[in-house]
Amino acid sequence: MMSRYKNVYVLDVMSEDRPGIVAAVSSAVEELGANIDACSQTVLGGYFTLIMIVSLPEPILPKDLAERVRLAGGNWDLQVLARAAVPSSSSLVKPVYDRFVITAFGTDQPGIVRRFSQYLASKDINIVDLYGDRSGDEFVLIGQLEVPTKWDIRLLQADLEQMGNELGFTVKLQHENVFV
Repeated sequence: MMSRYKNVYVLDVMSEDRPGIVAAVSSAVEELGANIDACSQTVLGGYFTLIMIVSLPEPILPKDLAERVRLAGGNWDLQVLARAAVPSSSSLVKPVYDRFVITAFGTDQPGIVRRFSQYLASKDINIVDLYGDRSGDEFVLIGQLEVPTKWDIRLLQADLEQMGNELGFTVKLQHENVFV
């Protein structure tokens, strides 16, 4: 994780969705003199979620950081968590991987996310982004994956297609360069 400063924090915000939350949170971060190193935001079922990696020039207690951001939301009832970011041992030695996008869609049924995620975990494939949505009887799953280069992609695709067939799903695994 590269950051501008050495005081790095993970900031997590959740609220009922409404326009202006990102503006309020990013303003609070900027007022602290912090830099946003990375962020991901989404809305699911009317609920807003945001996770950020922020770096500050001076240390701050995580509870104080969370409170400053929460207050920036005014009366919006933001739920804010903050914690110091510590490099994990797994981030020190990263395996060589390629990024792929998996898409799966078919008739909704319990266990879809579990089945796909268990298979990927058994192959040491990291899910770095995941989206799932049910519309009527259909379910779509889209994920960005870090696939170790040791794996033969054709065999992974065949395994995933076979699992998809068992579940009544169409599954595709494509290198992220296809989308660039």
